[in-house]
Amino acid sequence: MVHMTSGRGTRLRTFERAVSVRIAESALTLNGVLRMERLHRWLTVRKLQEKFDVRRIAFEQLRKWSVAPDTGNLSHESGKFFSVEGLSVAVSDGPVKEWSQPILNQPEVGILGILVKEIDGVLHCLMQAKMEPGNADGIQLSPTVQATRSNYSQVHKGRPVPYLHYFRDTAGHRVLADVLQSEQGSWFYRKRNRNMIVEVTTDVEVIDGFSWVTIGQLHSLLSEYDLINMDARTVLSCLPFSAAGIASLFSFGGDDFQSSVIRSFSEDNGSLHSSGDVLSWITESRVGNDVTTKLIPLNETTGWRRTSHAITHETEAFFDIIAVDVSAESREVQGWSQPMISPRGTGLVAFLVKRISGVLHVLVNARVEPGYLDVVELAPTVQCSPENYDHLPPDARPPYLDDVLEAPADAVRYDTILSEEGGRFFEAQNRYLVIEVGDGEHEDVRQDFRWLTVHQLTALIRHSHYVNVQARSLVACLHSLSCGLPGGNG
Repeated sequence: MVHMTSGRGTRLRTFERAVSVRIAESALTLNGVLRMERLHRWLTVRKLQEKFDVRRIAFEQLRKWSVAPDTGNLSHESGKFFSVEGLSVAVSDGPVKEWSQPILNQPEVGILGILVKEIDGVLHCLMQAKMEPGNADGIQLSPTVQATRSNYSQVHKGRPVPYLHYFRDTAGHRVLADVLQSEQGSWFYRKRNRNMIVEVTTDVEVIDGFSWVTIGQLHSLLSEYDLINMDARTVLSCLPFSAAGIASLFSFGGDDFQSSVIRSFSEDNGSLHSSGDVLSWITESRVGNDVTTKLIPLNETTGWRRTSHAITHETEAFFDIIAVDVSAESREVQGWSQPMISPRGTGLVAFLVKRISGVLHVLVNARVEPGYLDVVELAPTVQCSPENYDHLPPDARPPYLDDVLEAPADAVRYDTILSEEGGRFFEAQNRYLVIEVGDGEHEDVRQDFRWLTVHQLTALIRHSHYVNVQARSLVACLHSLSCGLPGGNG
């Protein structure tokens, strides 16, 4: 059982107070600068006011993009942004040992940054209600800054990116997080973004389309259908949550689920594996998996066919490459066209979790993806689109998939549809789940899986290329469960 402790009214100066305590206080605050009902109303108004149009077009209708006659690659006339190329892959393990595929090659590092500030003694995040061409429902809450190098260096000759200077020059501000993180390793080739959280104490002008939001409000909105975008989720996962911060506000005990989540944030919590053992396991997974990748011309990929409007796998599985034309009044450039990845079907991203000696553990997978910079990153227990395995033998089915699909309703702790990055992926939605299993279940797991605590995962997130973007999204969801917020709406 969890109870509030007394003394929350005491407010010290921003830089004198423990960051973890201030984060926990903000995570418990559902009414900040805007009360929740006003925040919902603001988002509704933004959706009604946002004027945009996204329509699919033929490749030959792309503006400022061209198909190279010798390779078939799609690239922008500036040589910036990204290109669509082919990738040849050979792996030592798995149901398919060799294949080729289209992939997005975007070597430049972008900035995903959230600006935070204490307002009336409570930490707030400056969030943007932003349209992306791939968003299924138009507007999503995004970080303060979400920009590629090409965007913020104004290759597109559009308007400057608001608030960028806080992240390009952090002198005089407090950096709470700053780490390079990967993105989807099946769709991007070695793509990385700089995830940043910067705290300011000076006045900040709030321009149209932005609002101050508490961490608790963000966690609450995470339970709603497709509202918090992927870039916001990955930055939120970098917040230095800790059991000490939460415990300073809570007294907790017993064997309820929320108490087990809070204990899981503690550094000294009886985890099954030491930090050294976990790092050794990851390193062994990287050296033990022989993965060879090579960028090839897009027109040399096998098993893929090109029409005037799409590049599609011969099985009609996985994803398509499509082209879209976009008009959006609120963006730095009000009209453009671009290629996008359009996945087939809704994916499934899930953590199996269980309480071990009262401490929540999550089952992670040391997963190989061809676009990773370092072969393996820690992924959710299950991360797939189940229909992609329909044409493969039954033993190729992902481990633990049936545990997720057949989980009883009372075992589901979190369940919400969320989408992936709408700037590159067209209506790429996944069902994100946290499912609790019994203490005695799955004690003996495969070599490429381990039971870890949330603290062990968040410690790894402070470093590059350890935890993949889908697992980072689920960590943000676990942050919300630690404070007793609802776990999604199914």
